[in-house]
Amino acid sequence: MSDVLFTSSATAKNGRDGHVKSDDGLIDVNLVNPAKNSSDKGSNPEQLFAAGYAACYDGALNHVAREQKKEIDSETNAEVSFLKDPEDGGFKIGVKLNITIEGVDQEEADKLAEAAHQFCPYSKATRGNIEVELNPTVK
Repeated sequence: MSDVLFTSSATAKNGRDGHVKSDDGLIDVNLVNPAKNSSDKGSNPEQLFAAGYAACYDGALNHVAREQKKEIDSETNAEVSFLKDPEDGGFKIGVKLNITIEGVDQEEADKLAEAAHQFCPYSKATRGNIEVELNPTVK
């Protein structure tokens, strides 16, 4: 492994119908499978992944903008969908990143969004494995 800057840890018990807790206790939630159960309260792996991806991508976007000397204000919403996989009959996920950028025109927003997608660690981790759709808009 490369030079580790930090490590985060979380433990799940009983899968999609269980519980997940981070090592520091900040994340401590029940898990509910929304495909089977819409009445119980809880999170799911896709929601947790969406939160992480949105935060990571928005950080990458702001980093890229600073490197390009662009002053922006941004917000990223990640929609993570749980999908049937027709290739193996199992399941997969897909992501749509809805990115709102203030301070640039649409052409610059498109370029920044793509540059952030190349830089973001979550995008790197998923590249070639899941479909990720970028949807940048200007405010």
